[in-house]
Amino acid sequence: MRETAYAKINLALHVRRRREDGYHELETVFAFVDRGDVLRATQSPRDRLTTVGEFGGALTDPFDNIVMRALGALPRFEGMDITLKKNLPVAAGLGGGSADAGAIFRMVEMSHGLPDDWRERAAKLGADVPACIESRTCIGRGTGTELEPADDSLSGTPVLLVNPRVPLSTGPVFQHWDGEDRGALPEGDVRTVSLEGRNDLEAPAISLCPQVAGVLAALHGTSPFLARMSGSGATCFALFETETARDEGAARIAAEHPGWWQMKGKLR
Repeated sequence: MRETAYAKINLALHVRRRREDGYHELETVFAFVDRGDVLRATQSPRDRLTTVGEFGGALTDPFDNIVMRALGALPRFEGMDITLKKNLPVAAGLGGGSADAGAIFRMVEMSHGLPDDWRERAAKLGADVPACIESRTCIGRGTGTELEPADDSLSGTPVLLVNPRVPLSTGPVFQHWDGEDRGALPEGDVRTVSLEGRNDLEAPAISLCPQVAGVLAALHGTSPFLARMSGSGATCFALFETETARDEGAARIAAEHPGWWQMKGKLR
């Protein structure tokens, strides 16, 4: 079996309040790019994980990897030997680990079926995992696990992802959020909500990783109709009206910032 772990982006991310359990109340628009990590699986007497690819070396403990925890969370009658090609940077705001777990859930669904409580099992692995399993545009509330369907008004939109190759952990970014509730997601279709929305974690992320501001400035300079940081950063995205405009923007950024990571794709 082969599955793509589709890169997750937050078209908008509104942080409403800190919860007593230590998490934060969120309202977000999840969207997914048609590219990401790639997982291949074969039958095996026991579960095994091999990581390869540009960012495979960042996963130093295969037993603590979310892929292995996802396998352990699901009942099966045989093991799976997984090869994970890690194309997405780690700690990058793209939900890479959650996307990998989502791909595992889809693989297990194809080969064994999923238990009735699969959503609860997924949420225990991470707040983004339930959305990453379906990998379709949706609205997330609560900690991100309360999902609502959304329209596909941005499906097929050309997208460019750029990361300054600086890891940025989620916890410290949330800790630097100023606690101000700046309001709910706007009303309307996904395109409208995205354009009129915001990412409340941009400012705290930039305070910890100033390179994010440089990435955003570079993306804005390519004339997209929307450029924003994804999740807790440091990856930023730009949405374009045409593939030509996206490709020209990607070439310009590659020439001006050859050390930055980038990925081109379309929204699913």
